Amino acid sequence: MTTKSKQDHAIEQASAALSENVPVGKGSHVYLIDGSGYIFRAFHALPPLTRPSDGLPVGAVHGFCQMLWKLLRETKASEAPTHMGVIFDAGRETFRNQIYPQYKAQRPPPPEELIPQFPLIRDAVRAFNVACVELDGYEADDLIATYSRRAVDVGGDVTVVSSDKDLMQLVRPGVTMFDGMKSKRIGRDEVIEKFGVPPEKVVDVQSLAGDSVDNVPGVPGIGIKTAAELIAAYGDLDTLLARAGEIKQPKRREKLIEFAEQARISRSLVLLKDDVVLETAIDALGVRDPQVDALLGFLRMMEFNTLTKRIAEGLGAEAPPPLAVSVGASVRVSPQQVNLDVIEAGAPQDASPAAAVAAGAAIARAQAIDRSKYETVTTRARLEEWVRRAREAGRVAFDTETTDLSALDAELVGISLAVAPGEACYIPLGHTGPSGDLFGGDDNRPQQLAANEALALIGPLLEDPSVLKIGQNIKYDALVMKRRGIEIVSFDDTMLLSYALDGGRGQHGMDALAERHLGHMCMTFAQAMGHAPGAKKSDKTFAAMPLDKATEYAAEDADVTMRLWMALKPRLAAERMATVYETLERPLVPVIVGMEHAGIKVDRDILSRLSHAFAQRTVRLEEEINGLVGHKFNLGSPKQLGELLFDRLKLPGGKKTKSGQWETRANLLDDLAANEEIDGDARRLINTMLEWRQMTKLKSTYTDALPAYINAETGRIHTSYALGATTTGRLASSDPNLQNIPIRTKEGREIRTAFIADKGMQLISADYSQIELRVLAHVADIPQLKKAFAEGLDIHAMTASEMFGVPVKDMPSEVRRRAKAINFGIIYGISAFGLANQLSISREEASDYIKTYFQRFPGIRDYMDATKKQVHAHGHVETIFGRRIHYPEINTKNPSMRGFLERAAINAPIQGSAADIIRRAMIRMPAALVDAKLSSARMLLQVHDELVFEVADNEASALITTARRVMETAAEPALKLAVPIHVDAKAANNWDEAH
Repeated sequence: MTTKSKQDHAIEQASAALSENVPVGKGSHVYLIDGSGYIFRAFHALPPLTRPSDGLPVGAVHGFCQMLWKLLRETKASEAPTHMGVIFDAGRETFRNQIYPQYKAQRPPPPEELIPQFPLIRDAVRAFNVACVELDGYEADDLIATYSRRAVDVGGDVTVVSSDKDLMQLVRPGVTMFDGMKSKRIGRDEVIEKFGVPPEKVVDVQSLAGDSVDNVPGVPGIGIKTAAELIAAYGDLDTLLARAGEIKQPKRREKLIEFAEQARISRSLVLLKDDVVLETAIDALGVRDPQVDALLGFLRMMEFNTLTKRIAEGLGAEAPPPLAVSVGASVRVSPQQVNLDVIEAGAPQDASPAAAVAAGAAIARAQAIDRSKYETVTTRARLEEWVRRAREAGRVAFDTETTDLSALDAELVGISLAVAPGEACYIPLGHTGPSGDLFGGDDNRPQQLAANEALALIGPLLEDPSVLKIGQNIKYDALVMKRRGIEIVSFDDTMLLSYALDGGRGQHGMDALAERHLGHMCMTFAQAMGHAPGAKKSDKTFAAMPLDKATEYAAEDADVTMRLWMALKPRLAAERMATVYETLERPLVPVIVGMEHAGIKVDRDILSRLSHAFAQRTVRLEEEINGLVGHKFNLGSPKQLGELLFDRLKLPGGKKTKSGQWETRANLLDDLAANEEIDGDARRLINTMLEWRQMTKLKSTYTDALPAYINAETGRIHTSYALGATTTGRLASSDPNLQNIPIRTKEGREIRTAFIADKGMQLISADYSQIELRVLAHVADIPQLKKAFAEGLDIHAMTASEMFGVPVKDMPSEVRRRAKAINFGIIYGISAFGLANQLSISREEASDYIKTYFQRFPGIRDYMDATKKQVHAHGHVETIFGRRIHYPEINTKNPSMRGFLERAAINAPIQGSAADIIRRAMIRMPAALVDAKLSSARMLLQVHDELVFEVADNEASALITTARRVMETAAEPALKLAVPIHVDAKAANNWDEAH
């Protein structure tokens, strides 16, 4: 289902009005606004500014709207242009990059906080009812040049609104420039003052002088002044280059002769193209007055309250009320709004973040939660009223009730909404009576709206960018809605707010958050359903719940979510965690929704064959074990296992429980296998038991279980990713967990062969190479590691060489293996005991290895000591991108617990930074795939440091190039790592071959 908000329709109607052509001719005056120049001027004109309701950066949008409104008012009062358009750059790549690949290559990407404002600024132009023009492959300057020529050719006049020197070549009779910031006209005299030559010679001067900003090479050693003198003396560039041998100054003569071709290339770069085939005709730029509803609606959506009032007054209209938070019968402006209002008024931004936090918490707790006041919505009229109230408030808490924890399998049972604390409702859609039939018939069963009818009303609300949707784990609800053709846009997630603010301090589920922040215990499913003690939730689905209890349960979820948002959102600014939330948490939600929705194809036949093979292998291992034991033995019996190992074989390490039985913990066999004192038949028995255990686990966990997860409709497995489950920012996979399939064993790799590409497609695995070691080299500033990574050396061989004095060339594999174990072990705070078990060496030898490691790489010890000091002093550590991981119990008096937490704190900035890097890559990937025109490409899986894609055969190579570029530059521009990031990528028909 495709739905649009009234706001969208208003802007579309305004844009459609522009298609009514007004011919350009004698007497016409065309204003061409350099949109890209406006954006950057606006961005740097104001201090950082965010939208109060959701923290979205809007400083450039605000400044742009101010500048455009000022221009519209001033020109209407004086010159009254007949045509006007704002011209934008469509992208970084243009035809000039084909001429000279280094063109603008040195320019850094735009600031991260500016990127989400680009589309909003284009929306602003349309809201002002001004033509918005861009064209792939060309710069805005080329379009301005083309429009200018066409206007002058038919007798019109042109004003180019810009101060960009590159546009000064266009100045001529009929074409002038206007610098709106300085209210200054730029004509022929001003160009001569700038370049020393008239406008028609500007290109020649720029071709010689080059331009470091755009990476136009020019001729080395020749600047603007010298270039102007040369062009004045010889007339034009071609004449100068042809007569370069006549120049008396030796260096200047030699440079002009040597770099003549470079000057000609530079000319092709700076010369603006004035014959572009335009998609928007110049006649379509006719000036139209702003459409009041569209413009004021857009400004209200952006929460520019002062600017909205000012423009409304200028249009002779009534300003719409600002977005507000309703508390009982009163209406209050959001506490964060004060910061924006202060900036709009031009005063210092001195509103207290602490005051905003206190106000938010107070509003959230202002009313006690009273479930009896929630409304059950069963008529269209009442639902329309709730949707209207949500639009008026500008925000709505939203939650779905379904029949299944898997969003891909769940049937929608109902939806709950809240517009303010205590003001919530439940809309039942799929509740059934005792017989299993849907409620709502000719008998006396309770009524409910048809799902299609309700979604036709709610869908536009969810897709309206001017209304903020607030959810708790909104990823699930977004996927439920996506299956029904509805995209949730403009949202906040209270789970992720908590995760960004309080990672490590506790759970982030609704029940835990409600108790922690609101002092409220949420109703449980069992309470709502009326289950008897001990009954399972799975005994009944939500669809069977009586409507009165369903309303209490579901509407409470929405009510609590709204209150949590009020308590948590103001803390982002106060605790300086807005960047973490805005760049690492919230934008990842739609990416994960897309991945879960896509799923990955799995071949049942391969799994069946593997399951059969594993079963046969298990039987053979059981026979071997029975032979070694001397009788039939049940490996699954802890009692028999304990008696065999410690009573009969007398192996070391046995401990008895209080009941007198031998303790058989999960890693008992692993510990015994690492014990060098055990040999002979006992060691063979233990190793065979471990192999049997691995085989049975692979069979039960994967080859037997995975087919049950294959979706009947899609034929694909749709794993679920938890965004706020780990303390370090790593994603967790479940139902099924695809992150734990072993890749170091032959059998584990065989399981991956069952994950296949669709017909005509290929799977691509793009895997970060040693990303955590690279992060360690950066954060601990280890010269040897940085040098090795910079030179592309084998990092483990280099470490072994440093530690053991063994040449890298022809290094024994066992020596390298030990160094590898130490490299990765150090990251996880491995102890001598742990390293001894891993390498099957004595604890003394392992201790010596670790001691030598720190001697060779003292920076690592310094990092560890500094991190421990940091966590004990502040209770948290940070990743390189500002994510905080809290350890509230770090100063415990329990030495064992304190040591464990210290090791975790040492690892967290490394693992967390690596997790943040791949998050940043994932967030940028969808747009990168669109920009690369990879229409068939889909990102399917994230497995630790690896991303898995599916793409058409003929686009595989291009996808590999794009994925590598995005992943390898993911840390930038926020951070330039001290070591290069490398990604290995490969295409194949199945996951194993692609890895």
